[in-house]
Amino acid sequence: MSAFHALTLKALDGSELPMAQFTGRLLLVVNVASECGLTKQYIALQALYERYKDNGFSVLGVPCNQFGKQEPGSAQEIQTFCTERFGVTFPLTEKLQINGAGNHPLYRLLAGEGAEFPGEITWNFEKFLVSGQGQVLARFSPRTEPDDNQLIEAIENELAINAG
Repeated sequence: MSAFHALTLKALDGSELPMAQFTGRLLLVVNVASECGLTKQYIALQALYERYKDNGFSVLGVPCNQFGKQEPGSAQEIQTFCTERFGVTFPLTEKLQINGAGNHPLYRLLAGEGAEFPGEITWNFEKFLVSGQGQVLARFSPRTEPDDNQLIEAIENELAINAG
């Protein structure tokens, strides 16, 4: 089992969210926030999830309050906001620290020392594409929209490899 898939996080509802459930599935990990100028990306993230979920793809939203304190709500408030405002059905974790000394092990794997794409997370809605084997394949800036051609191409190329 990869180090990525060995992790277990907590979902917004407090239940366990083992990354092992994504073994064999392409995953887009995105740090999210409810009060950000980029929050509208939830619409395209949900559309991406709907478009490819039956082909072995998922999105994982990771709420974080480290950037401009733009995710101040409780777990319940975040869940309600995401489902009622944007119809989000992809999994969301509890709020995590993603930068700094106390950052979550998930983000140490994604962007820490020795990672494929190391470096501090720059803002809300930074995206990591993780293979079904737990390898980080690509990193996309917060300003890269979920329906950006480069991101779509990376997803489709990986799904084609897995299907072939």
